[in-house]
Amino acid sequence: MSAWLIGLPVPVAVFLFAIRLLRGRRRSGLMVLLGMNGLLAAGGLALLLFVLAGGPAEAAQTAQAAQVTTGNWAALLGAAISVVGSSIGAAIAVAYTGGAALAAMSERPEIFGRAMVIVGLAEGIAIYGLIVAIILIGRA
Repeated sequence: MSAWLIGLPVPVAVFLFAIRLLRGRRRSGLMVLLGMNGLLAAGGLALLLFVLAGGPAEAAQTAQAAQVTTGNWAALLGAAISVVGSSIGAAIAVAYTGGAALAAMSERPEIFGRAMVIVGLAEGIAIYGLIVAIILIGRA
């Protein structure tokens, strides 16, 4: 965690440098940014190859940890699927109901409360998926 906090000024500085570069010279600034992205991708690929070339890490396993991971994959997979499916469904529902609510409120501002209830019901879909995931993880 502390490594991320120490390294946080680097992306901020790169972002500010990119904005300054693109402000004056659009074409050459874009080429420099593409070159920097290529260097970053090459560095990431080199790091990935370095990690993959290393040997397997050895860790002490307890009997309890080995016992927990043997038969729980189906429940955990079901929990993941329920969270992902409900989140995507909620996002689609909020997109449509939120847009319709804003359009209706632009014509009649007094229906703000009713419109927000409809959008809140669409948000409930994600909560239902989260509850199902918690139940599945509890039984795993």
